[in-house]
Order: sequence, then C-alpha cells, then structure tokens
Amino acid sequence: MSGARLAVGAAWVVFAAGPAAAAPVIDNQVAVLQGLDKVTARVSPLRAPLDTPIRFGTLEIIVRACRETPPTEPPESAAFLEVRELPPASEPDAPPTELFSGWMFASSPTVSALEHPVYDIWVVDCEEPVEPANEDQGATAPTEPESE
Repeated sequence: MSGARLAVGAAWVVFAAGPAAAAPVIDNQVAVLQGLDKVTARVSPLRAPLDTPIRFGTLEIIVRACRETPPTEPPESAAFLEVRELPPASEPDAPPTELFSGWMFASSPTVSALEHPVYDIWVVDCEEPVEPANEDQGATAPTEPESE
C-alpha cells in the first residue's frame, strides 16, 4: 500500500470514528464543495448546510457531516455526502438513483470520488464551526451566605 493511500486511510479512520477518536476534529455546519459540469467545463462553487438538500444539475446532494482538523494539526477537511440523481422531468414518478454515500476528503478527492459521466463533485473546505456544548451551561454559580 502506498504511503499516500495509507495516510488517507488513517485520516478516514480519524474522521469516521467521530468525537471519541484520539485526534481532535472540529465539526462544522456547512460544507464548501465544487461541482464540475463535464459537458460545459464549468466549475461551480457550492455551499451545502448540513442535512439540507442542494441541487447541482440533475444531482441532489445532502451533507450529513463536515469535519476538519484544528489549526494545530495538518490541514484536512472531510465531508460525509449522500448524492442522488433525480429523475428526468418526463418521468416525475421515477425514484431517484443513489450514486454515492460516503466520506470525501479535500486533500485526496480521487480516493473516494463520485463516479458520474456528466458531473464531478469534490470537497473544498468546511465552514461555520459548531460551538461545543458548555458543560456548565444551566448551572448556577454558588452564592456566598450573607453575614449578619
């Protein structure tokens, strides 16, 4: 196994394992993607909020997670995407076709790529970090007893 593939495999384990993993990750609310229409050779930037379907051509993209390493670690962004091809307007009752479901990495887009004859989608970055839950939230500060 090549060193690059091994490094990407290790990164996948870190991102897929979630918060319990040894390496810290930052969860984000928005994935920044780019889409290529191979017919027109046009590249389009896409902003995809979590769990909100967006359209690119005939594709529907839903981002389920977007994580990146903190500034103290080597840079890496990864997003868990679900991509479906919507049926043509002439067949409105036809079900969408599932094309891709998995993690895509900004540093290695070809390792886990969408295979489609007309469109390419890849991860560029993650934005809008989720604020960590404050464990002290809701707790009241202890009060000093009044002296008489």
